[in-house]
Amino acid sequence: MTVRVRLLLAASLSLTLLTGCDQVKQWFHKDEPSAPLVIPGQQDGKIGMLLPDFTQLVERAGPAVVNIQAMRTGVTSEDDSGTGTQDDPFFDFFKRFMPNPYDQGSEGQEQPQNDSISFGSGFIISSDGYIMTNAHVVQGGNPIKVVMTDKREFKAKLVGLDKRTDVALLKVDASNLPVVKVGDPERLKPGEWVAAIGAPFGFENSVTAGIVSAKGRSLPDETYVPFIQTDVAINPGNSGGPLFNLKGEVVGINSQIYSRSGGFMGISFAIPINLAINVADQIKVKGKVSRGQLGVSIQEVTQELAQSFGLTQPRGALVVRVDPQSPAARAGVQAGDIILQLDDKPIQSSKDLPQLIGNMKPGSKVTLRVWRKGNEVALNATLGELSSDTAAQPAGQPNQQPQSYQFGKLGLIVSEIPPAQLAQIGLRGGLLVEKVKGLAARSGLMGGDVIIGVNQAEVTTIKGFEQALANSHGNIALLVRRMSDTLYIPLKLN
Repeated sequence: MTVRVRLLLAASLSLTLLTGCDQVKQWFHKDEPSAPLVIPGQQDGKIGMLLPDFTQLVERAGPAVVNIQAMRTGVTSEDDSGTGTQDDPFFDFFKRFMPNPYDQGSEGQEQPQNDSISFGSGFIISSDGYIMTNAHVVQGGNPIKVVMTDKREFKAKLVGLDKRTDVALLKVDASNLPVVKVGDPERLKPGEWVAAIGAPFGFENSVTAGIVSAKGRSLPDETYVPFIQTDVAINPGNSGGPLFNLKGEVVGINSQIYSRSGGFMGISFAIPINLAINVADQIKVKGKVSRGQLGVSIQEVTQELAQSFGLTQPRGALVVRVDPQSPAARAGVQAGDIILQLDDKPIQSSKDLPQLIGNMKPGSKVTLRVWRKGNEVALNATLGELSSDTAAQPAGQPNQQPQSYQFGKLGLIVSEIPPAQLAQIGLRGGLLVEKVKGLAARSGLMGGDVIIGVNQAEVTTIKGFEQALANSHGNIALLVRRMSDTLYIPLKLN
């Protein structure tokens, strides 16, 4: 059974960095510091016998939580089966009991187009009508309707959205609206009680509660967000709704669940509110989100890779590719470097790098400490700005079959790639992996991979590969291009 991270309402290889905004966030509702709600069972920091009572929280914050409906036109039957999208509260029912009649059609069969409604949640952050929600709730929606708890309805304008963080900002024409108070997610601790208010399956103003399971979670394809993991029950319709601490302050935006079935299974994720406000600030002031760009692709350092590069323990972010003419290239960063520190902040995991510099602006000057061939090296870089349309280009695959060479100890058959095909895939050299077995197969190499390096030595020819292997002892790390990805694969030679 496939395990997947799934958006609740509706996923460049370059490492990019979310930048901050110099604007003071005056358009958010600011009030006197929130007084802690009186929660039975919490007595002077001691664990009481009673579970928390969230009634005061709901009474105070609930009116600022809204239901959002976005009309989407031109959705294919393949996506919504004529019964709405996954955002529709009844999608699962129809998907189970009314299968899509077009599922068995031919691959080239044109799919009919339908209208559908995306349901989600949101919350009011200023009394003059600014509302935050998830980008995937409102993207492509027109019109967008906001429904208050008192049944008032407003047509909302989409001020802007940021797909990379899944944050959207709406505006309704109203005044004196109830607002949420904004808390500090940095102060959250695992084990702390939290609550969510939203409209799961369209049941508006539903309240669920649980605890913080972990902080700083990194999910596939979610480079920019250090998610708050909770066990609060989150279902389709909750997306974009607020996550509250016990003071009744918003600390996150409910966004995703981890599920085998598509329904809630005890693991949910929220976007930290400080990151979301940073994004909303920039959208409101500039109409877009500016991001710095370092221009590298990185991967996690495993125990095997740490041994291959001479580190005593796994840490840091392993650079697998440096974009030409990027800030990283100008700073002297090389493939095979392991970034251990950014300014004065240690990088324990590859996910730390984008998260630690997430509030830096393009043009920010940073100092990187990298591990290179057994020594630490300091490099100074000035961040560039990522273009919103930057995308990774597929590398393609060589299709000629030059003379093959067998490395029996590795379980590997490779061949050199002709110059014309190297130019086509944007490489100076490399070895095409034709067949794998034994050690190579167990290590994760695949037919079609292109070997471009051993540890930190570039490999362009068979002779160079042989020499690099002869100079290696114990563990090695092969730098491999796989379609549009670049990664290191460790091999234990002994």
